[in-house]
Amino acid sequence: MADLQYQAIMTRLINADPLRMKALQAVAQLQLSSAFIAAGFLRNLVWDHIHAVSSMTPLNDVDVIYFDNHHCCPSNCRGYETQLEALMPGIGWQVKNQATMHIRNNDRPYTSVIDAMRHWPEKETAVAVQLHNGQFTFISGFGFESLFAKHITWNPAREMSVFLSRVEQKQWLVKWPALQVVTA
Repeated sequence: MADLQYQAIMTRLINADPLRMKALQAVAQLQLSSAFIAAGFLRNLVWDHIHAVSSMTPLNDVDVIYFDNHHCCPSNCRGYETQLEALMPGIGWQVKNQATMHIRNNDRPYTSVIDAMRHWPEKETAVAVQLHNGQFTFISGFGFESLFAKHITWNPAREMSVFLSRVEQKQWLVKWPALQVVTA
């Protein structure tokens, strides 16, 4: 299946989820052209779908990522979180400028949102969506095939111990038992 087919499925799933639609609309109000909602927001939605769960897995938080190497002050992220919290209280907004995340990860500077995502511990988390003018834009550091193939794939850009710890801590294999861990 091609990425466009996966995107059509994700579009249908998001359109059927009022909470995710409202969150995407809230992020669109920030008017950050490079802002996407990433990670579990989309990953969990797909895994719930392919596991045919009867009720959606609750969102622990909502990860908003963007790239702005001209305004790197951490207070900018906190300001966006405050704006989003005012629009949708109680969501657990986490906003991160990917232009600064290389410092925390001890990497070379990232050049874009997608470049930053290519350094995340598992490939299936490196997925994101944006709503702009009523249209979805989907991005991924590694494509969408493995996400739909029920994989949790280690990204060699990070230590395997970090990856394995996340798999255990987040209990993905308990929540979605058909998932397969891929470390090669």
